[in-house]
Amino acid sequence: MLKRTGLLAAASVLAITAGALASPAMASAPGSRGDDHRATQQAMDDAVRAGVPGVTARATVNGRGWNGTSGRRGAHDHYRVGSVTKTFVATVMLQLEAEGRLSLDDTVDHWLPGLVTGHDNDGREVTLRQLLNHTSGIFSYTEDPAFQQAVFAKDGFLKNRYRTWTPTELVRIGLGHQPYFKPGAGWHYSNTNYVLAGMVIEKATGSSYAHEIRSRIIAPLHLKATSVPGTRTSVPRPSSPAYAKLTADGSGDPVDVTRINPSVAGASGEVISDSKDLGTFYSALLRGKLLPQRQLDEMKTTVVTDPEDPDAARYGLALMKERLPCGTTVWGHDGGIHGSSSLALSTEDGRHTLAFNFNGDWAGDESKVALAEFCPK
Repeated sequence: MLKRTGLLAAASVLAITAGALASPAMASAPGSRGDDHRATQQAMDDAVRAGVPGVTARATVNGRGWNGTSGRRGAHDHYRVGSVTKTFVATVMLQLEAEGRLSLDDTVDHWLPGLVTGHDNDGREVTLRQLLNHTSGIFSYTEDPAFQQAVFAKDGFLKNRYRTWTPTELVRIGLGHQPYFKPGAGWHYSNTNYVLAGMVIEKATGSSYAHEIRSRIIAPLHLKATSVPGTRTSVPRPSSPAYAKLTADGSGDPVDVTRINPSVAGASGEVISDSKDLGTFYSALLRGKLLPQRQLDEMKTTVVTDPEDPDAARYGLALMKERLPCGTTVWGHDGGIHGSSSLALSTEDGRHTLAFNFNGDWAGDESKVALAEFCPK
């Protein structure tokens, strides 16, 4: 469940230490490329000094891998990837288009008749493409004040952390609000879009979107650490605890939020993976191993996310594009869910990848880790 709108936008940084969680020994993990990733390791160590409990990362350059850790993390930790899930969902939908089983120009109402209605929402005017690139205008259920209180505030989280949320329930929360704008008239990140996309995949295939991700992506790429957990509350081992403050101002002690029913995110952010698998996935995707060229081109057709900032990341179909200050262009997605903040990036040729995770959501700057890897000088 993405809380940011730019690919390398920092998470909320509050200069508050996390007591014992903020002072573990730094773990400089040697890699197969020697000290080529020293700047990346330093940025990870800096994040831990800033209050992040721990960081785990993997970079690959021309097939040569490097693992880095800092704080109390393992090099092969599983973690919740949040909105990185969206790229998996969009890939499946584009595969279905390539097979002629749907068109991105289909309306949502064509597949889910009568669902998107009320409060000036009209599924007859919203296309599948607009769901995937966040130009639908549909309100994000995660921005609903009552939902935020029930899920992100400490009392609500402790009460509801194991609750099962249905996709229809999440969608209806979003549809209880006016759209941000008319379909196609702007850009606004909305988790409701991808819950709907998951429902469309199920309608088009007769199988759950989780099944389609497993059979179409996880199995062919041999992603051994990647899963779509459904309502399973645990994270497979090896893994490290995830921590959150669960307060609006970032005050208070961290809470262990590792166990949670991920149906709260569903197709917008429930996947679990590790850094090696995420690098493999984005490299394969950008090298055309998962999509025909036409569909890959569609995925990489981007829209403006911030008309007032020409340097802001552009958004494709769950694939963001950003040109870094050193001139390198990267593609990928970020993701945040309780106690977990992830970023997965790749150069367009798939030869240089980076995926990493912070297991705390109140401190640290993901952009510095990414810049250290792709722009070390």
